[in-house]
Amino acid sequence: MADGRRLVAIVFTDIVGYTQLSQTDEPAALRLLQEHDRLLRPILDIHGGRRVKSMGDGMLIEFPNALAAVECGVDFQRHVHERNARAGSPPLRLRIGIHVGDVQRRGSDILGDAVNIASRIEPLADPGGICLTEQAVDLVRHRVAYPLEGLGAKNLKGVREAVGVYRLVLPWTNAEVAGSLAPAHRLAILPLSNISPDPKDEFIADGLTEELISTISRVPELSVISRTSVMQYKNQAKRMSEIGRELNVRTVLEGSVRKSGSRVRIAVQLIDAGDDKHLWAENYDRSLEDIFTIQSEIAQEIANALQIRLLEEDRARIGKVPTADTEAYLLYLKGRYQSELVTKEGSMTAIGYFEEAVQRDPKFALAFAAIAAAYHRLGFLEMLPSAEASAKADVAASRALALDPGLAEGHIALAWVLFHGLDFRGAMREVRRALELNPNLSGAHVAAGQTLQYAGRFEEAFAEMEKALELDPLSAPTLREVAACYLYGGRPERAAELFRSAIEKEPENPFAVGQLGLCHVRQGRYDEGITEIRKAVELSSGTDPSKRMDLAYAFARAGRVDDARRVIAGMVEEHDRHGTGARAVAAAFASVGDAESAFVWLERAYQEESGYLGRISVDFGFEGLRSDPRFQDFLERLGHPSKAAID
Repeated sequence: MADGRRLVAIVFTDIVGYTQLSQTDEPAALRLLQEHDRLLRPILDIHGGRRVKSMGDGMLIEFPNALAAVECGVDFQRHVHERNARAGSPPLRLRIGIHVGDVQRRGSDILGDAVNIASRIEPLADPGGICLTEQAVDLVRHRVAYPLEGLGAKNLKGVREAVGVYRLVLPWTNAEVAGSLAPAHRLAILPLSNISPDPKDEFIADGLTEELISTISRVPELSVISRTSVMQYKNQAKRMSEIGRELNVRTVLEGSVRKSGSRVRIAVQLIDAGDDKHLWAENYDRSLEDIFTIQSEIAQEIANALQIRLLEEDRARIGKVPTADTEAYLLYLKGRYQSELVTKEGSMTAIGYFEEAVQRDPKFALAFAAIAAAYHRLGFLEMLPSAEASAKADVAASRALALDPGLAEGHIALAWVLFHGLDFRGAMREVRRALELNPNLSGAHVAAGQTLQYAGRFEEAFAEMEKALELDPLSAPTLREVAACYLYGGRPERAAELFRSAIEKEPENPFAVGQLGLCHVRQGRYDEGITEIRKAVELSSGTDPSKRMDLAYAFARAGRVDDARRVIAGMVEEHDRHGTGARAVAAAFASVGDAESAFVWLERAYQEESGYLGRISVDFGFEGLRSDPRFQDFLERLGHPSKAAID
């Protein structure tokens, strides 16, 4: 085939969910791919298409004209739909993108901007659906049997100008999409867009998104997705139906914020993700001082649109004002924006904003709770000395609850303080109180799950963790916590699946990588496990004692005791330099059968007030010590939940 430029119709296809299936059941994924090829190859020949190349689970195809490309795409989706109606699991679902443009042919391959555009619109299609660019639509309009629905101009990665995109409305696709969505009362609030003249006002849009989630979460009967999952849609161009499926929600709130001086304009609309139907929309042009009233009004309008009856106590709950000082609230929003950076610098900057906020309003309970959460994070991640950070978190959490005993965030902050202090019964009490006040707090379900797993009540822990995952399905931190619960609860296969999902979102997170390695070790795949754990040690720059502890454990399980002892020697040197990680050293000694050294280091961890001592009932390194009376006595001294009731 001669090289050169020519105008062609370009088609990209992709199998929905193939990557996840290949990670959990590779043989099933390969069978699905082979069936995909057998099904589509003869259809491609009928319509005169040429497969340019395969790319994993997708194909790049060229056609001589746009009509042939569209008719072939429809035929693809019809045959796949009929196959799914006949076959069982796993279903085969395709996304298809079609564009017409000028390409450069090199051998059997085609190159150029047109190819890039086609690849970028394919992900915008619904599973089982077809998206076309405006250029393709201009050539087939009134020549295809199905309606074309405009999706607006989309900004595509690597494409200089916005591209008009259309959806081909296939009769079987709408039924599948509507049937796959969750109940209407399961809601996602997408990140509000900042359209203020000053880009520095971004913190207001992000902060108001979080506060709207918090306010609307107080509406009875609503299940609201957590902020960490919805923020992944910031500045993304995705169809509502796709967002609905990914978050398992039926209703979506989206909007924008524009601040100008002391005025703020908030535009919001409530959408049924099943059919892209607008349920309600409103513009609020008010003074910044009215920001809390706006949030309350939006929550009530959502309840009305979804036919939820609010009692007076419900209206009082969602109308609750955290502070009467607008400037204090803006400082709080700036602090929340900084705290999301999850760095020492960001957390310390956030604390500075929160402290300014409470100086302006000493009764601002929510800001005190945020101070407590920031100090807890600094201590837990060993960015500050653990005892120092915990003491400051305790003061702030206690102040928050003294000001507002009904503040769910305050109870969670105090729960982590108590957990660090090994008061597991008290921590569980605070977690349960937080869930009574706001059952939509995914972090509260995670805290409940962790405490239950340390008490050995794994089935209850799994249930709490799955609730957290329902509320926060796309959050890498939540995926990691749920996965860890399954790992230490004896279900490494399920844990590995979740850790892989977390790693897809954060490929260089040392905790997820190392814990995936432990999943391999627990299943007897020692070489794979050691490789992953070594990578986790490198990702943490060798400074995280827990990762090196896991490496020593993996070596010991693989029978490489000398390698394990070399790791332990390095851990002891690190402890002597930095004074942290005694619990990890104890577990490493226990993993090689050196019980005497393990107990010496457990005592050091106790004297250093290690917050990690709460984990020793599940850490794999201590398995050999669990029948030792000295270990049982140590748990008793801690008041550990494996030895004490938490109810």
